[in-house]
Amino acid sequence: MSEYSIALHAGSIADTNAIAATVARLARAGDIIVLAGEMGAGKTAFAQGFGAALGVTDRITSPTFTLVHSYPIENGPRAGKVTMHHADLYRLERTGEVADLALRELAEFGGIVLIEWGDVVDVFGDHLVVRLDPHVADLDDGDLDDGDLDDDDSDVLSLDGKRDIEIGAVGGGWAGRWQSLLDGLKEYRC
Repeated sequence: MSEYSIALHAGSIADTNAIAATVARLARAGDIIVLAGEMGAGKTAFAQGFGAALGVTDRITSPTFTLVHSYPIENGPRAGKVTMHHADLYRLERTGEVADLALRELAEFGGIVLIEWGDVVDVFGDHLVVRLDPHVADLDDGDLDDGDLDDDDSDVLSLDGKRDIEIGAVGGGWAGRWQSLLDGLKEYRC
């Protein structure tokens, strides 16, 4: 991913929210954070924990169809000073469509931008990448056993909220904050 990279394990949705809150405490206006992972990996759950830690009081939902939701920060020291923008690029087909959203400009004008499916394009310059991978239970290893399963190589997505998370910085924007991020996430390190 980059020279700045950390592997984490979240044992629950609460852990995912706590990891997101740690990143949020260190985020500042102008930051772009790319949320990567397959459908159901926890990108929106991460955005919810991130927004709550920033002071967003509105309900945070996936912007799949509207493409971008903007949330004012209403509580805490950043109230009225920063806006969280939450974008979803899943439905976009061309790089030009991403440019039309003006996400970089939203960041430059006092915003923190979280971008789901942002790893499908490489147009963001300096940013943080959060890759979420849900826990996969290997049925052959006895992770799940209901007595009715065949002995094949089937894997199933666990619905217990467990996930592996890798955070990496692209560019130097997080270099000065990296040690603080590591310190804040030490209990989740793999």
